Amino acid sequence: MITLGSDVSEDVFADVLDQVRGFVRDRVLPREQEIADADAVPEDIRAAAEDMGLFGYAIPQQWGGLGLNLVQDVELAMVLGYTSLSLRSMFGTNNGIAGQVLVGFGTDEQKRAWLGRIASGEVVASFALTEPGAGSNPAGLRTTAVRDGDDWVITGDKRFITNAPIADLFMVFARTRPAGEDGAGIAVFLVPAATDGVTVGAKDRKMGQEGSWTADVRFDGVRVPAASLVGGSEAVGYRAALTSLARGRVHIAALAVGQAQRALDESVAYAAEVTQGGTPIGDFQLVQAMIADQQTGVMAGRALVRDAARAWEENTDRRIAPSVAKLFCTEMVGKVADLAVQIHGGSGYMRDVPVERIYRDVRLLRLYEGTSEIQRLIIGGGVVKEAKNRMSR
Repeated sequence: MITLGSDVSEDVFADVLDQVRGFVRDRVLPREQEIADADAVPEDIRAAAEDMGLFGYAIPQQWGGLGLNLVQDVELAMVLGYTSLSLRSMFGTNNGIAGQVLVGFGTDEQKRAWLGRIASGEVVASFALTEPGAGSNPAGLRTTAVRDGDDWVITGDKRFITNAPIADLFMVFARTRPAGEDGAGIAVFLVPAATDGVTVGAKDRKMGQEGSWTADVRFDGVRVPAASLVGGSEAVGYRAALTSLARGRVHIAALAVGQAQRALDESVAYAAEVTQGGTPIGDFQLVQAMIADQQTGVMAGRALVRDAARAWEENTDRRIAPSVAKLFCTEMVGKVADLAVQIHGGSGYMRDVPVERIYRDVRLLRLYEGTSEIQRLIIGGGVVKEAKNRMSR
């Protein structure tokens, strides 16, 4: 049995969870429509999140964070997932795919230079991996990094980069050599957003998740010192990408459970209140069947997320379990959201109704940090590989 966090006791974490739950329910939920209409998280909510330490909840305490492990991370994510996903997105990359690159692979000097500021919210970190021709599979990268004396020169285009318009630091994945038997040839570099040659495009206009900003980023002959190479080694990049993405998949799965729980709660409340012919629609068996399917999905997803997080912390499965959790939970929340709209009837198709927004917002969860199709390849290929290994012993 694992301990819940080497840095955070169970009692302390319970207090953290209660505070965040109160923040989400009392301060963020009432302003969800304001966030959607303005396509921005209000500054006072951002400041409150910063004061609560949410920009560094998964950063180790020695670097100024709360030090939550992944088992605790997913519990927090399910709470954060209950409201507008743009709230979590605001500090998600600091704690997740960007911040964990430094936590897991950075040199001591790089950690000292950046992690404290990332944990405090002074610096917003962004994970610059996806490209026009390379999405879920990092092996297709075309951005290049060429050594020039003591520097590296980075050239290439990145697409759909979360928090790019507000980022202070980019974790840039670039190819330093062709892939071969000795590795993928991908390295990762720390590139401050103010560096000459970095250009951030206009905010993307997305289907949903208003308030969560993404944009293209161009690196046009961007020159950075050798000390910017994460881990001080070209060999780190591909492993850092895969590790950060795998960990992030468990987190995204937990967010999906949080959104599914919200969609379920909205459905139950609507079914109990709204009547048809004088009878609450929740008394109709077909509506109850839809709610039963929603409840089953939420409970199964929650159990799966917790199991995957424990497997990660115990280091018993850091490849198949994260993909299983992300695949099931992100597909599940899509079905739960669809049922929520169906239960609401015509009202569920109207803007300003929570389930309409949820329906649009959760669609993205099946795409980023590895599409559902990529997860199926990882799971199927991994299971077959394990069987072959057992047979060859």
